[in-house]
Amino acid sequence: MTPSFSFEQIEQAEVWKIAEDDTNYFVTLFDPQNSTSNNIYVVEIFTKDGKTPPNSHSDAHEFFYVISGEGIASSDGTSLPIKTGDALLLNPGSVHVVENTGAGKLYTLTVMTPDQDFSQLIRSGQRVALDAEDIAVLTGKANV
Repeated sequence: MTPSFSFEQIEQAEVWKIAEDDTNYFVTLFDPQNSTSNNIYVVEIFTKDGKTPPNSHSDAHEFFYVISGEGIASSDGTSLPIKTGDALLLNPGSVHVVENTGAGKLYTLTVMTPDQDFSQLIRSGQRVALDAEDIAVLTGKANV
């Protein structure tokens, strides 16, 4: 019988960096490869001054919820500041960038629906590990 749920613990989750020189990395919570979902759910971590390359998704919405930190989100020429507690939903086709402008790391819960091969792109990169700060922030044990 297929379980009615999927479960992950941050300390056990796989962590990936798409390219060697990227300044963001992904804690893979749920995706088509480890759950029955056709969406992808990750914690995206941006190092100090880190940002995504300009990108878009033809058929997927991308959602960001800021867990900790601050930055700037830009989409199709419009920019706005984002900080802990803010949520952002990007529509399919928007060309966007998320940039960490804070003093420390920027942590976001990022969801793409549908996955649109984002999981495959992430998993084609290299495995990395969370550091003590990441674990503390993501388990609520940090003074954020």
